Amino acid sequence: MLGVTDLPTYLAGLVLIILLPGPNSLYVPADIRRHPPLGGLPPPQAAVGRGHLGGGRAVPRLRGQARRQLSTRRTTLAADRCRTGQRLRLEPRPLRPAPRLTKGTDLLGTSLVETGVVDPARYREAVRALTLEHGATRYFAHRRESLEYLRALSQATGLEIVRPDLPLEMIARRGPVGRRILSFPSTVVHTLPYAPAGTGVTVAVCEIDPDWLTRSASPRARGFLAGVTDTARDVHRLPARAAPAAG
Repeated sequence: MLGVTDLPTYLAGLVLIILLPGPNSLYVPADIRRHPPLGGLPPPQAAVGRGHLGGGRAVPRLRGQARRQLSTRRTTLAADRCRTGQRLRLEPRPLRPAPRLTKGTDLLGTSLVETGVVDPARYREAVRALTLEHGATRYFAHRRESLEYLRALSQATGLEIVRPDLPLEMIARRGPVGRRILSFPSTVVHTLPYAPAGTGVTVAVCEIDPDWLTRSASPRARGFLAGVTDTARDVHRLPARAAPAAG
């Protein structure tokens, strides 16, 4: 009962399923041709063989001690870069077409109130102060912010509340998006600045004043707020703003 019972069917399945390229194998080369990687694709080379380039010119091969020396040199170079803080960075492509920019400033919401880390009244006052100072017109609500709190926030600040249906990075690439984006400490400040790079959009992070925190805020939450801001790159930093006590 084991083994191949129908040899013709087995051979046909071998050709159709295993040997012939599938939809993904056809899609990937076509997509690479439409959207080539940074720097473009390498030029095709004719008559490339093992140890030779096109035209019959021999390529020197590294063997033994020479190969080990090259490997050691690469490892040393990588260690030096890590020790000196150097990073390899890919320059983003210019966006085509460029996202449509609005004249106002966009403010990104946070779940710090919903999770009990920040006092609601102090947060609302901080949002109102940022709105007046930077001319914010839209507030991109966090998915965990309740409708009741968002309604109260809109009434207190006059901001248009937006419930994004796409990741903020995609909105920043497609638009419409404000010429300046303000955010409170969040992991998004590590990825968002690279989405609209080259379009003139700036991202700024507003630090959290320790007085905004509730008594139930854990030391882990305090450390996260400080660390996520300190490690963010390519963003402007706004100092924490004193907000009046609740009540």
